[in-house]
Amino acid sequence: MRDWDDAYANSAHIPGADKMPALWAERAATYRAGLTEFRSDIAYGAGERQKLDLVLPDGDSKGLVVFVHGGYWLRFDKSTWTDLAEGARHHGWTVALPSYTLAPAARISDITAEIAAAIAKAASLVAGPIRLAGHSAGGHLVTRMLCDDSRLESAVYNRIAGTLSISGLHDLRPLLKTKMNETLRMTMEEATLESAALHLPRGHSPVTAWVGGSERPEFIRQSDLMANVWTGFDVPTHLVIDPGLNHFTVIDGLKDPSSPITARLIGLD
Repeated sequence: MRDWDDAYANSAHIPGADKMPALWAERAATYRAGLTEFRSDIAYGAGERQKLDLVLPDGDSKGLVVFVHGGYWLRFDKSTWTDLAEGARHHGWTVALPSYTLAPAARISDITAEIAAAIAKAASLVAGPIRLAGHSAGGHLVTRMLCDDSRLESAVYNRIAGTLSISGLHDLRPLLKTKMNETLRMTMEEATLESAALHLPRGHSPVTAWVGGSERPEFIRQSDLMANVWTGFDVPTHLVIDPGLNHFTVIDGLKDPSSPITARLIGLD
């Protein structure tokens, strides 16, 4: 019998993982302190965590990037990840970073609806094309925006020029076998509904599944699954396995304007 808890246990397989959240928060705070164009806590709903931040470029905006954080829908918020905006911001993009209500206060289906509302709000503030990115649970949430049951209005959906799911989770059914589901409270019905790989795509917006080569095998499988399945529906999909990177280091390139992952995010490659 496979140990599904271990399959998703990233921290247990990354040395020094317990110290990383404090480091991420410190880096993000330092980055925010140096920004000249930053708008914080823009409400997209009535909930306490239904807020987003905007990191603006120095000049005119080329469009909107939305980055959705991970943490298994259980932890973290927008303030931990601000510095990941730098790669796109440097190239003239406005970057939105939303928080969302965490489980168990919200079910995953509720969080999906919140992210749709956050994207709609950001899109109302920033003109131009939209590019979505998310890490881990955030990768799940951004690919859900592209499904046949997407809650995005057509005027917003039609602006999406590309989606980057980084170490995303696209079939949630195996998580039913983990201890974390005691908090997530998913049923088989909800896990199936919330799995992008089990949906038809709404259209043909390009999707990249990007994953570290040194991640847990389950995350590589999940990324391969997403790219493989939607290719069959004529969606331009790409699977990128980034050599040597783990579940935490795989997002570091978003801070670098010259990195391949930033190029893919903003459509330069």
